[in-house]
Amino acid sequence: MGIRVAVAGASGYAGGELLRLIAGHPELDLVAATAHSQAGQPVAAVHPQLTGLDLVFGRTEPAVLADADLVFLALPHGESAALAAALPDEVRLVDLGADHRLTDAAAWTRYYGGAHAGAWTYGLPELPGQRAAIAAATRVAATGCYAVATILALAPLLAAGVAAPHDVVVVAASGTSGAGRSAKAHLLGSEVMGDLSPYKVGAHQHVPEIKQASGATGLSFTPVLAPMPRGILATVTALPVGDTPADPRAVLAQAYADAPFVHVLPEGQWPHTAATLGGNSCHLQATVDVDSGRLIVVSAIDNLGKGAAGQAVQCANLMLGLPETTGLSTHGVAP
Repeated sequence: MGIRVAVAGASGYAGGELLRLIAGHPELDLVAATAHSQAGQPVAAVHPQLTGLDLVFGRTEPAVLADADLVFLALPHGESAALAAALPDEVRLVDLGADHRLTDAAAWTRYYGGAHAGAWTYGLPELPGQRAAIAAATRVAATGCYAVATILALAPLLAAGVAAPHDVVVVAASGTSGAGRSAKAHLLGSEVMGDLSPYKVGAHQHVPEIKQASGATGLSFTPVLAPMPRGILATVTALPVGDTPADPRAVLAQAYADAPFVHVLPEGQWPHTAATLGGNSCHLQATVDVDSGRLIVVSAIDNLGKGAAGQAVQCANLMLGLPETTGLSTHGVAP
């Protein structure tokens, strides 16, 4: 028997990706997968890509999950906290939702509403000091998908003092799986295909998370829905510090020299989402705008990989004393 893990909310897209990664993980044994409306259904009936996984969705109840060594919470925002509080203290938890990401209760109320459940250890291993913090934690809040794409592009520039924190502009396009699996008219194929559309302009819930983790103090963020199932491409710009802009690519390359999942691409090669599909990698490239002098970083991830399930497994590996790359691929699937 390996390490016993369970997934709460396993019928959604992130939950399904977690089940796929766990099935291929050499050290993890899946002992429970739970759902709400799909409880009682075979996993493969909801996730046909997992045909051969002989498991039925249980109900999302503490008793179903409490026997695991680690539980992944892949629930809608606002639903993780109550379930987490009902599980034994010795059960390690990784929350893919937003409930425990923010340290500022006022920011939670402003962007999500309701009572703040308190902050857990933030689950982005590539930030300075976070690998050790995650490894020592029993409760970890995994990142938001837009947040990780932006933070990885921005945080090293702010930490090195080469970019100004007060004027950061981000435009990021995401595939439709980032909106979840619930039926919504604006996510119908006939509405999405051949179209790009912004949403939550000037008020996206990942803004306070990005500021908290990156050190930005002023952030304009515009998310765009793109006609693809998965992937995020984020363009991050910031004002340089000083009269002569530093080379942002060199700063990123130094920051991520030992990061197995973050790749600063060769000069002249720019990220694109298909190259990260199915992997847990983030691809980065950077330059200085020849007209404005602004620093530009482009970041690509799979929103269900490094933006959700892959990131959660990376954190779980650290929490369980395993190499952080265990069961995860640095390579995408193409074409």
